[in-house]
Amino acid sequence: MQDYTTRALDAHKQYQGKIAVQSKVPVATTDDLSVWYSPWVAAPCLAIRDDVETAYEYTWKWNAVAVVSDGSAVLWLWNIWWVAWLPVMEWKAILMREFWWINAVPLVLATQQPDEIIKIVQAVAPTFGAINLEDIKAPECFYIEEALQASLPIPVFHDDQHGTAIVVLAWLYNALTVVWKNITDICVTITGAWAAWIATARLLHAAWVQNIRMVDSQWVIHTSRAGLNTYKELVAAYNRDNISWTLSDAMVWADVVIWVSQPWIITQEHIESMREHQIVFALSNPHPEITLEDARLWWAMVYASWRSDLPNQVNNLLVFPWLLRGVLDARIPQISMDHKLLCAQVLASIVATPTVWEILPSPLDKTVAPTLAQALVESVKNQ
Repeated sequence: MQDYTTRALDAHKQYQGKIAVQSKVPVATTDDLSVWYSPWVAAPCLAIRDDVETAYEYTWKWNAVAVVSDGSAVLWLWNIWWVAWLPVMEWKAILMREFWWINAVPLVLATQQPDEIIKIVQAVAPTFGAINLEDIKAPECFYIEEALQASLPIPVFHDDQHGTAIVVLAWLYNALTVVWKNITDICVTITGAWAAWIATARLLHAAWVQNIRMVDSQWVIHTSRAGLNTYKELVAAYNRDNISWTLSDAMVWADVVIWVSQPWIITQEHIESMREHQIVFALSNPHPEITLEDARLWWAMVYASWRSDLPNQVNNLLVFPWLLRGVLDARIPQISMDHKLLCAQVLASIVATPTVWEILPSPLDKTVAPTLAQALVESVKNQ
């Protein structure tokens, strides 16, 4: 671990940032200056003044995404505030460029006040074709996303919520074929009620998962529990058995468990209390709740983690570049539940015959992006 820490610090110091701005046009002659700047740059300016939609033709707006964060819920580092989050934001911008040629600009904000964040994003939004929110803690992230989507004519996508939810659902679709189960018959237990997992519960429910038990720091969320916020009230209604006790109770007869808590917490008793042919998502980062070896030893049939050095990595890199590419190309003003369900279905379909060791494509498979982006574009054409 120390070796990687040193390498990471040395590499970041060497390059002093991972991204840069590069010109697409020549700047070599006075004629170049006349066309691209003064005086004839006035022509596209006036055209946009007269018809704001032509900004998609004359500027980078058609292909530009703002990646916005307040640094309040950063990976396993949690609240590290503004500029400390910039190295990750730069990498997110690189991934968008590398995997589907999107110009992404990282914006770390010196505020964690939701209404201030909303005003800032509203003010900069005309520059961009879409907004990607990053690592903003719950429940503020729900309020911010909803307010921005209601007030802006461009799509607002919170990747921590929806990118994660889409890749989990796609993974689940294929894992269920491996264990010979139907999505309408299963019980899913989710440990952790953060933004990503509330969004995942909502998407799973929309995909016809009938019984979802979510566990937070006060154990199982159920309809009789006092003090629930609006979003936890929603997922409480998905707890069909209305189980109201401990984590261990929530594991009993579950078909799928999505763990996002702390390393090495899953026990043999937990796995054995589940229904046969268990599906285990061990998604704590950087160390999973259970090793692959123990999961297999205790008869879990399918295993997933965040780790790139293990099979079946759950990685939202399979989602956000092509989803954003699709909504930019199709000029989709708002990403709906139907769009997210479509994304999960198409992503799952790329692996024709899933196995225990290959549920979804590799996150580095660049053939995924055009297939999925085109599916979104076609969905708009067919409306």
